[in-house]
Amino acid sequence: MGLIEIEKLSKTYESGGESATALVELDLHIDRGEFISVMGPSGSGKSTLLTILGGLNHPSRGEVVVDEIPIYKLSLEKLADFRREYLGFIFQSFQLIPYLTVIENVMLPLSITGRSNKEQEKMAEEILGKVGLRVKGKRLPDQLSGGEQERVAIARALVNAPPILLA
Repeated sequence: MGLIEIEKLSKTYESGGESATALVELDLHIDRGEFISVMGPSGSGKSTLLTILGGLNHPSRGEVVVDEIPIYKLSLEKLADFRREYLGFIFQSFQLIPYLTVIENVMLPLSITGRSNKEQEKMAEEILGKVGLRVKGKRLPDQLSGGEQERVAIARALVNAPPILLA
């Protein structure tokens, strides 16, 4: 069994009596260590697939199993634990908190891990160094270029060393 197993995954959005189908009976197998890219035109279901994989959007039908865990059978609390343990997210719009500094934004995923503030800060500084932003840790997101904001989002997604990165 792979790290990610998707079987007969479908998603239909309903709104105002109309429906739009984003995914139809998708089967996908991803092994640990494998890198995949999902490509397609706008509206083809790429973001829907990522949000379903991330436990943020329920499928209409089908099953998503990650590391032998059927994620849509988990309680909300266990689903949050799953996200924290397995996933790093890089959102299209970066989702940086504007009133938090760069280092505070990167520390966010660490805040629920039980690590000391000192350890969280050390980990955040280390990953910021890897993306070339250690010296900008005290700045606010709006004081950075778009490319630098993207690197902050990447650092935040990687700070916990998740086995799965969704971008």
